Amino acid sequence: MNTKWKKTLYRYFMVTLACVIMSVALNIFYMPNKMLSGGIGGVAVLAYYIAGLPMGATSLICNVPLFFLAYKYMDRAYTIGALYGIVAFSVSLDAFHFLSSYTIVHDKLLACIAGGVLYGIGAACMYRVGGSSGGTDIIGAIIQKNYSISISTTGFIFNLCLLFASISYFGIEPVLYTLLTFFIMSKTCNAFTTGFDYKKNVIIISNRHHEIAEEIIKVVGRGVTYLHGEGAFTHQHREILFVVAKLTQLAKIRSICKEIDPDAFMIIHDVNDVFGRGFTLKASGPAALKNREKFEELQ
Repeated sequence: MNTKWKKTLYRYFMVTLACVIMSVALNIFYMPNKMLSGGIGGVAVLAYYIAGLPMGATSLICNVPLFFLAYKYMDRAYTIGALYGIVAFSVSLDAFHFLSSYTIVHDKLLACIAGGVLYGIGAACMYRVGGSSGGTDIIGAIIQKNYSISISTTGFIFNLCLLFASISYFGIEPVLYTLLTFFIMSKTCNAFTTGFDYKKNVIIISNRHHEIAEEIIKVVGRGVTYLHGEGAFTHQHREILFVVAKLTQLAKIRSICKEIDPDAFMIIHDVNDVFGRGFTLKASGPAALKNREKFEELQ
């Protein structure tokens, strides 16, 4: 099996897994506690509460016109992926609906947290492979393509309208719990999409940059890059040090800078998904083994 097919199968597997996780979150945490959801899934939940309509079938029917919009305005790959996501999510909603009869969490606040985290993990699985479960994602993608308005903004506006419409049926309290769930889901999704492998990006401006760079390489074992800068006021040329380090190495870098140049200007901020030599070693063969041994010696 070639690499292209492996990637395609992996993508569809992750979309399926994402749909299952999101459906379980809806049925086991949202439904027993009478909470709402967002997007077309939220419309399906609302229809179930009001008229007892099956959520999966409702979601599928609502997505039919959206699928034709995707077929008309988006490319073939996106349309096929969206169709699979729509069907997988709709089937999962009804397949796991039996879970809604079990109230495993009676506290609504805990249900908000657990449901938001689980749904966020599912959404992250979807977004990491560029998948879509249809619904407002299709509307957002079309609007983004033609008007440069982000998908998240379109989804937020749709969900806001849905929540305001829900107030007349359920009151303000379930809507507020749902807003809390949206917040937790968003934070969880962002965390799992970008990853937890945080590193620190350090930018150092100092007149003694050569000494600091040599000490960081020798003592900490991290590579240092020179960036050529110029002061806007003095027009003086400066060498700026650029270092990406592990969190455990940050204190040592700070100590080196303060010891060599107490007046050094430092900027430190978080980075994640760092790839390349010194952080990820995916090559094979003797060269990769040699690089790995050198890398391990520096840790």
